[in-house]
Parts: sequence; C-alpha cells; structure tokens
Amino acid sequence: MLCAAIVAVPCQTIMRAHEIGTTRVSVVFHEGRTYDVAIVTDAAALVEKLEASAGQSPVRGRGAAAVQSVLSSLDERFRHRVRIAIDGSEVRPDIVYAVRTGSDAGSAAVTIRMTGAIPRTGGHFTWTYGWTFASYALTLENDVSGRPTTEWLEGDQTSTPFSIGLPIAQPDRPATAWRYLTLGFTHIVPHGFDHILFVLGIYLLSGRARSVLSQVTAFTVAHSITLALSMYGVIAVSPRIVEPLIAISIAYVAIENLLLSELKAWRVALVFAFGLLHGMGFAGALRELGLPPSEYLTALVTFNVGVELGQLAVIGTAFLLVGYHCANRTWYRRRIVMPASALIACTAAYWTFERLSY
Repeated sequence: MLCAAIVAVPCQTIMRAHEIGTTRVSVVFHEGRTYDVAIVTDAAALVEKLEASAGQSPVRGRGAAAVQSVLSSLDERFRHRVRIAIDGSEVRPDIVYAVRTGSDAGSAAVTIRMTGAIPRTGGHFTWTYGWTFASYALTLENDVSGRPTTEWLEGDQTSTPFSIGLPIAQPDRPATAWRYLTLGFTHIVPHGFDHILFVLGIYLLSGRARSVLSQVTAFTVAHSITLALSMYGVIAVSPRIVEPLIAISIAYVAIENLLLSELKAWRVALVFAFGLLHGMGFAGALRELGLPPSEYLTALVTFNVGVELGQLAVIGTAFLLVGYHCANRTWYRRRIVMPASALIACTAAYWTFERLSY
C-alpha cells in the first residue's frame, strides 16, 4: 500500500510542490465608483488549463509573448469561469493580460487586471475564480477601511459579500491562527508531495521510535530556523536553487536507505542540513501566500505548527498502515523499505531534472 501511494505521486498532472500560493487576487475599490482586480498566477499552468478546456493540446516551453498571445485569444474562455457580481448582478470588466518572467520565479507569471465601474446602486461585491483548484488569498481594500483584509477561498468557492462603501471587518487572532494552521497542514498533506516523500524517506530507514524521532527533531529545528529567517528577510535564496536541491535531498535520503539499515550520526546532521533547504521552500510558499501585517507573528508560528502536524500525520499514517504490522517481520526491509526507497529516489531524480529545466 505504501509503495502504491508513492507510485501515484509521479502520476500527478504537474509534479511540483507547493500547490497553494500560486494564485493571488487583490481587489481595490476607488471612492465607491470603480473596482480594480489584480490576479497574479502561474502563466503556463493557466494556459494549459485554458487550452485543455478548449480541446487544444497544451504546448510547453513558449516565451512570454507567445503565452500572452494565447491568453488574449482565449479571453472569452477565461471569463467563463470568473464571476464578479455587485448586489448579485454579474458585471463584465475590461481585462488586460501582462506576462512577465521574474528573476526568482520558477516560471512566467501573469498579472490579469480586471477593471470596471461600480453601479450607483452597488453595495456588495462577490468574487468567484474557477481557474485554480487550490487555496488562494483574496485581498480587499476600500477607501474607508484604511487597510486591506484577506479571505481565503478554496478553488471556485464564491467569496462572502464585501461592502464596497463601508469599513471591512478585520479577522481576529483566533481566525488568523486557525487559517494559517490549516494552510501549513495542507501544504504538507495533500499538496506537499516532495515533503511527504522526504518524511517517508526519514521514516523508512528504521521503524524504531528513537531513529525517527532523532531525524524528525533535526529536520523540524532546521526548517523552523530558515523559515523564520527567510520570512524576516535575513536570508534570501532563489527558488531556482532551492527547489532542485530539495529534490536532491529527497533522492539522497532514499538512496541512503538502500545502503544503510541503521541510523548513523552523519544521517542526523544531513537531515538537519536538508531541513534548512526545506525551510526555505516553506518560506517561498508562505511568502506567496502573504502574511497579514497585523498578525504577522501569529500567522508565521501557526503555519509552522501546521507543517509539523502535517509531517506527524504522514509518519503516523505510515506507521499505522505498514510499520505497526510489518516492521518486525524478517521480510520488511526487502519487501517494503527497499522498493519504496527506490521509488522515492526515482521520483526525486525526475523532480531534480524537471526543476533544473525551469
């Protein structure tokens, strides 16, 4: 069963970690007269979805100008899954697409500007975006509130109605803590395929509690350090460097499982070093998600706690499904550890080459 789960991972449509945080939407209301919506998302992923929905075969490796041309040509199809409503009535905004390749971005990003006038009777605004399947942040701001507020939406979920001309209520600390705890957990389960495989690699070396605890503690301490330092701007490393190295760390742990049967001192040190890399990966995702200025520390801490709970869920599931029943069997290493580690190593090698080609 463990091997089957690992085999399923490479079959994902896009083998990338950090599914959350690839889309952000901000809405600004100007004097109750006009609205300005900005969507920032992965350009290649959006084009693939648009072409697939139009029955066209997606083409990879196109430049920014070609991607922008495709987006413009499929404008009506894009509008089909985007709904802006004011007092329940749908409005049709003007749309401008701008594709850019950032210095640190793994791929081109597109900023989609949607603008229009607010009807005089307009009082409440609702938003629906059907081109993502993951969690994303919707940030709203008007001239009355003084500062933006953020609502988290799941895929094509419709937002709660927002008052255009009245102060926007700010989320309280418990709501912020719960939201970022949830985002941290889902960043591992189910969206963090690479982190799941790394944690499984840690678990597979030895089912003994001491072995697993030593490695998980080293990994947790390390990624907590770099997550905090990255979010506070003390360190900054490009995802072009971090993401391939994370994939290499997964492959290394899996290959070492094939060569070792007991925990060695250097293994804990290496897991700590790899944890530093993964922490920077977490920070990249969290930076894309954004942190509320009024509850910055709360969101940072609870996101990290959510990550830990996600990792513990992976280990607990592996133990209950496999370790508890089989770890003491003579064939456990031959039938479970070896093939599972080989599959993890192959998957991580694929990820490494894929990420180096970004």
